[in-house]
Amino acid sequence: MTARFSGKTALVTGAGSGLGRAIALAFAAEGANVVVAGRRAAPLDETVALARQTGGVGTAVAVTADVSRSEDVRALVRESVERFGSLDVAVNNAGVFRGGGPVAELSENDWRTLLDINVTGVLLSMQAEIDAMRSQENGGVIVNISSNLGAHRRIPGAAGYIASKAAVSALTRAAALDHIQDGVRINAVSPGAAATTMSLRPGESDAERAVRMKDESPLGRISTTGEVAAAVLYLASADAASVVGSELVIDGGASA
Repeated sequence: MTARFSGKTALVTGAGSGLGRAIALAFAAEGANVVVAGRRAAPLDETVALARQTGGVGTAVAVTADVSRSEDVRALVRESVERFGSLDVAVNNAGVFRGGGPVAELSENDWRTLLDINVTGVLLSMQAEIDAMRSQENGGVIVNISSNLGAHRRIPGAAGYIASKAAVSALTRAAALDHIQDGVRINAVSPGAAATTMSLRPGESDAERAVRMKDESPLGRISTTGEVAAAVLYLASADAASVVGSELVIDGGASA
């Protein structure tokens, strides 16, 4: 166990389950003070309880926030800084999947939801985070969670999600160039199918997914949440000090 983030503050959105929870727990295990954010309090409280069991020297707190609302993300960042004195790392993980099916059948409501949370949510979060980080002597690091679907890979029936995540990839690179001189280093991690409920097809079990992935993934298996979290922590660490505007694709070779 290392403590690369001892004394640092890490904010993780969408941390009530799945990848967000795994990322928050990984930061806690390496000593960070972790702020876990999401729209529902109960799952966040579960993440906090798990984080406090990791053995790291940091602590964890939960803050409810809707990333599609600018006032929520501003309050979230402000509370993070007031609680721990700085915001050193922010992981913008909150996202949704809506509207599976052909473009012609994608509802306007699903389209707007995808844009509001997956794209506008990342924009609003970065704006609040950058404002806090560029006022700090040591700046800060932002890691956006995009997807291998979008800039790297396309499949039928997911156009809305693909478009939203392609936008996250492009927004990450643009923001990285805009703000590296402010001392804010911005990159992205783009997972493929990972061991979360989002990668399960309707009615599919974990075991059935494992069989399917033997054929669908060049690696022959799904990525673990820990593998994705490790990529995030690398980008957030001093080991990646010269990595700016990059995107790590973690998908077992699916988009190679």
